Amino acid sequence: MSEPVPEAGAGLGKTRERHAPPSENETHVVRSSTAFIVCMILLASFYIVMIVLMLLANVGYLAFSGKGLESLLAALRSAEVRYAISLSLISCSITTVLALWVSVPIGYLMSRFSFRGKAYIDAVLDIPIVLPPLVVGISLLMLFNVPPFNLLADWVVYEIPAVILAQFMVASAFAVRTMRVTFDQIPQRFEQVALTLGASRSQAFWTVVLPQTRRGLLAAATLAWARALGEFGPILVFAGATSHRTEVLPTTVFLEMQAGNLPGMLTVSIIMVVLAAVVLVITRLLGLRRLNA
Repeated sequence: MSEPVPEAGAGLGKTRERHAPPSENETHVVRSSTAFIVCMILLASFYIVMIVLMLLANVGYLAFSGKGLESLLAALRSAEVRYAISLSLISCSITTVLALWVSVPIGYLMSRFSFRGKAYIDAVLDIPIVLPPLVVGISLLMLFNVPPFNLLADWVVYEIPAVILAQFMVASAFAVRTMRVTFDQIPQRFEQVALTLGASRSQAFWTVVLPQTRRGLLAAATLAWARALGEFGPILVFAGATSHRTEVLPTTVFLEMQAGNLPGMLTVSIIMVVLAAVVLVITRLLGLRRLNA
C-alpha cells in the first residue's frame, strides 16, 4: 500500500505565509503609531527645551556681559543677600516640616474615609493652588485685622512669622495633594489585616501604612520646600521686603529689579536655581538609597 505523497509546494506555502510581507492595514498602523509618537516627542521636547533655554539665558547674559563672576562674588559678599539666603533656608525648612505635619493626616483622612461634604472640603484644600498668590497675601493680611487674630498682628504681620505663614499656606496645598495620592496607592487590606490581628487604628497607621509612604513623604517634602523657596506674592503683601528683617531671595530679586540692577537680579535668580537643584538632587539620591536599602 503506497503512502500519501504531500502536495508539491505545501512546505513552501507555509514558509511563504510565515515570511509574508505586512499587509496594508499593518503598514498603516505602524505609520500612524510612528507619527503619533513623533508628535508627542516634539511637544514634550518643546517644553523641556524652553526650561533649559530660560536657565541658560540667565547664565549666558552674565557670562557674555563679563560680569558673571564679579556679580556672583558681589552678591555673596552682600550682607542683604546673605541674610536673604539664610532666612530662605530656615523658613523653607520650617515650612516643609509644618506642611508635612498637616498633609499626612489630611491626606490619610481624605484617602481612607468617606463622609458628607468631602467634595467641598476637597475643593477648599485646592483653593491655595488656584488662587493668585497676591490674593493669598491679601487674605492673610485681612485675617490678622479681625479678632482674635489681630491680637497677634504685632508679632506676625511684617515679621519673620509672616514669611513662614505665607509660605506654609501655599506649600501645604501641594504637599496635601501629594500625600493623598500616596495614600490612595497603598491598598487598604494591609490595614485591615493589622486590625484583624488586634492592632489599633493608630498602631496600624504607624507600623503598617506610614512606612510605605516614604517615597510620597520625600516627594511632598521636596515639592513643599521648592514651592516655599519660590514664594513671592504672599510674602511681599503679608511680610513685606524689609532688609535684614523679612527679606528672602524672591523679594531680593524684586528689590534688585526695582533698583535697575539687572546683573544682581540675575545672580540672585541663579542662586535660587542652584539651591532648588541641590535640594532636588539630594532628595532623589536619598530616596533611591532608602529604596535600595
